[in-house]
Amino acid sequence: MFKSSLETLEQFKQVLSELPKDCYSQSCSILSNASIGQHTRHVIELYLCLIKGYDVADVSYDRRKRDLKIEKDLAFALEQLAYIQKHLEKPNKSIKVKYELAGEENCLDSNYFREVMYNLEHTIHHQALIKVGIEHFSNQKVPESFGVAPSTIQYRRACAQ
Repeated sequence: MFKSSLETLEQFKQVLSELPKDCYSQSCSILSNASIGQHTRHVIELYLCLIKGYDVADVSYDRRKRDLKIEKDLAFALEQLAYIQKHLEKPNKSIKVKYELAGEENCLDSNYFREVMYNLEHTIHHQALIKVGIEHFSNQKVPESFGVAPSTIQYRRACAQ
């Protein structure tokens, strides 16, 4: 699980580091006017919520800090991804995850490994959207596996045999 997460984050850094100039923070009409930077910020902030909530076993993705520097400053975003890679691998333990739904706070029992998997899947989903943005703005070659779930990659390999 950590291996897949760390590899996905490494690929994310690589793709972002190859973006054409000014592409990162530019609004994209086919992404409902969101930018690649905004999608990146969202991914980073959820990971940071999990890592920072680990010690107290309490995570609220809704109450995350929304740091606009992440969505505007590509170098800073890459630093944050490296920070996540460095601090992600921890022992499993029970944690509480709080969500606000319909104006009410809900508390769910979870565990660290489950939330790492949630963040991995969430990252892949946003990478798929980012890939659309990259293809809209440039001719940058993006790895075929970028934004594709590991199970889908395995399935495609099995079908090709």
